[in-house]
Amino acid sequence: MVSVDDAETNTKFAKEHEADFPILSNPEKDVATAYGVLSPAGMARRWTYYIGPDGKILFIDNKVSTGTAGEDLARKLAELGVKRK
Repeated sequence: MVSVDDAETNTKFAKEHEADFPILSNPEKDVATAYGVLSPAGMARRWTYYIGPDGKILFIDNKVSTGTAGEDLARKLAELGVKRK
């Protein structure tokens, strides 16, 4: 996950939500800009990039729904042939 928030804010978020994934703090917003997700308001849009082991982008979901994001993510990973752990 990439966030335009600072590391302190993201650390608090991760602890509060028991996140078990890395969060890149990018308050400079250059990563969000490079991926084309920085909104005019300066916030990162909620897009999911599925990136293969070779570093190539397999799919971009630009219609992420916070209510179904986990289910949608699992479904897309299965469609892409990613094995479950």
